[in-house]
Amino acid sequence: MKKCTMAAALALGLAALAVLAGCAGKQQIRMATGGNTGTYYAFGSAVGQIFQEKLGIPVTVQSTGASKANIQLIDSGDVELALVQNDVMAYAYQGIDLFAGEQIQSFAALAGIYAEACQVVVNPGAGIASVADLRGKRVSVGDAGSGVEFNARQIMEAYGLSFDDISKQNLSFGDSADALKDDKIDAFFCVAGAPTPAIVELATTKSIKILEFDNEHIAALKEKYPFYTVYPIPAGSYGGLDYDIKTVAVKATFIVSKKLPDETVYNLAKTLIESKDAIAIAHPKGKELSAAGAVESIPVDFHPGAKKYFTEIGALQ
Repeated sequence: MKKCTMAAALALGLAALAVLAGCAGKQQIRMATGGNTGTYYAFGSAVGQIFQEKLGIPVTVQSTGASKANIQLIDSGDVELALVQNDVMAYAYQGIDLFAGEQIQSFAALAGIYAEACQVVVNPGAGIASVADLRGKRVSVGDAGSGVEFNARQIMEAYGLSFDDISKQNLSFGDSADALKDDKIDAFFCVAGAPTPAIVELATTKSIKILEFDNEHIAALKEKYPFYTVYPIPAGSYGGLDYDIKTVAVKATFIVSKKLPDETVYNLAKTLIESKDAIAIAHPKGKELSAAGAVESIPVDFHPGAKKYFTEIGALQ
C-alpha cells in the first residue's frame, strides 16, 4: 500500500513538472534580430531585457540574417518575436520581390520602432543634384537581391528611371563608401539608421552630398509603396552637412507570430511604449519610439493584442 502511494505521488510529481515545463515553454519568447554587430541585435537585446524585467517573461535574443530570415523563422515556429523592415514584411504578405513565390502571412505587426533612412550619397563633383540626375552615372544600389536594391529601384522608378539608365553596381555599404572615395562610382544608395557608420567614416575623408527628395516625387513614391514615410536626416549627422536633409525612410518594426495570445501581445505593446525612456537610455534608437510612430506606415495587420492596446490609447481608430 505504501509502495503504491509513493508511486502515485511520484507520478503526480512528474505530471506537475510536465505542466510547469509546458507553461514555462508557453511563456518564453524567442526574439530574432540581425547580425550581432548591427543595430537590430543591440536594440533587440535592450528591449528584450526590459520585457524580461517588466513582464517576467524569459526572452532569448537570437542573432540572425535580419528581415527576410526573421520572417521565415516566425513562419517555421522557431521564434515568436522579430525585428524587420516594414517594406520587407509587405513583400512577404504579398509574395513579391524578396518573397516572390513564397507568400507568408503567419505574422502580424506589434509596433513600428525607428526610421531606416533611404540615403543617396553622391560625389559633389559628379553633377548630381537630384535622383533624376543619376541617369548615365555609376551607381551602387546595395548587394544583389537585398532590400536596399529594391528600395533603390522603387525610388528611381518614382523619378522616371530604371536600372537600365545607370551603370549599376552591387556593393555593400562599406564597399560603396570606399568606391566613392576612390572615384570608382558617382553615387550609392544606403538604407539604414542615420547616422550610418560607413557614411560617417566616408565624410571624414571626403566631401559628400546626400540628395534631398522633393514633395512631388515623395508623394508618387508613397502612393505606390505606402510603407515609405518622410524622414529628415538631422543637420550634423555627417561632417560638412549642417542642414536637415529631407528624404524617405522605411521603418524597423517588431512583428509577432499570430499564434501568440492576445494578452501576451497586448502586454508587449504596452510595455514597449511605456518603457520608451528606459529603452532610450539603453539604446539611442529608443528615442524614436512613440505611440503615433508605432502605428504609422505599417502595411500589414496588427496582432489583435497590439491593436487593442493602441486603440485604447487613441493611436489607432
